[in-house]
Order: sequence, then structure tokens, then C-alpha cells
Amino acid sequence: ALDMNLITQSDHDNLNRYYATCQQSIKECSADGGEGDACASSYTVCNNIFQKIMDIAGNVNYYDVRKQCEGSLCYDFSNMENFLNQKSVRKALGVGDIEFVSCSTAVYEAMQMDWMRNLEVGIPALLQDGIKLLVYAGEYDLICNWLGNSKWVHEMEWSGQKEFVAAATVPFHVDNKEAGLMKNYGSLTFLKVHDAGHMVP
Repeated sequence: ALDMNLITQSDHDNLNRYYATCQQSIKECSADGGEGDACASSYTVCNNIFQKIMDIAGNVNYYDVRKQCEGSLCYDFSNMENFLNQKSVRKALGVGDIEFVSCSTAVYEAMQMDWMRNLEVGIPALLQDGIKLLVYAGEYDLICNWLGNSKWVHEMEWSGQKEFVAAATVPFHVDNKEAGLMKNYGSLTFLKVHDAGHMVP
């Protein structure tokens, strides 16, 4: 938020006071196994920081800070929703009468307590098995920002961590044009995508 000039250095310093509490509450959530009140409490404490940033930033689209937020999901998905809910399309997809929604409230609420759990712990075993992992983020996404994603990828403990950290960041090209910056070692790749927000594709 600071790098994107959504908040001032003074705002940053004030908000940073809440960071240690958020970090501690995440540890308590992990110790709790993600089942009890600790994760709900952690969600509240940590999301409060994000909400304060948004209060300062105003009507910014937190999925792409170059835009304004439109509607409850910050984008107008009505064309897609109308298309996918046509009888002919539902029939072609074989989904019966299930209505398509851009964001399911039921699914969102069911997964909300997972937000503060450390799900990175299962990834090193996958990398050890040679399963390729690409972690990517658009450079203008605030809510799932490239900086936070880059930090956890670099700090993740696995057999190739030192080599990954030491690897060079190189341009990522699409159609002979630089479209991002990429870092890779073994089966792990991190990609910061230029000129994109949350909706990288």
C-alpha cells in the first residue's frame, strides 16, 4: 500500500503497530489447528489492518489499485453471469439447474477460517516430489499482492531454499515482450506479472 502511494509513511508507521498482534494471533490460529476461536480472532485482528488501509485509500479497487471499486466484488461480472446462466450454456456444461455466481457466499464463509492458517507447510513435500509450483501475482493487486507472495516464497523452508533465494530474477516474456519478472529454481517458480491486478489471465 505504501509502495503504491495508497497510504503515507505516517499511515504506514501507525498501522505497523498492529502488525505484531496480527502475527501473534496467526501463530495462535496455527497452534489451534485452525478449528477454534483463535482463527476467528486472528481474522478479525489482521483484517482490521487491511480495512484501515482501505479506509485511507478510499474507493480503490483492492484487486487492481489503478481502478475504482464497482459493486460488491469491485468488478462488473454481469456479462459473464448472464452468459453462464443461459439454459443452452448450462446444458452444454452439464450442470443442470445450478445457478452460476461469481462468488459463492456459502463457499466464502466455509473457507473464511482457513485465511489465517499457514497452508504453506504442505508445499515443501510437494516440491521434494518434483511437483512444479508457480506462484504468481499481478503487480497492481493489493489484497494478494506480489510483495507478500514473494516474501513467503523466499522464506519457505525446503531443500532448494538457498538456491532459490540466490537465483537471478529474469524477464518473463510473452510474444517477445517483457510481461513480468520471474525467479526459478528446481520445481519452484515465482512470477510478478506486469500491468496486471488480481485477474492476471
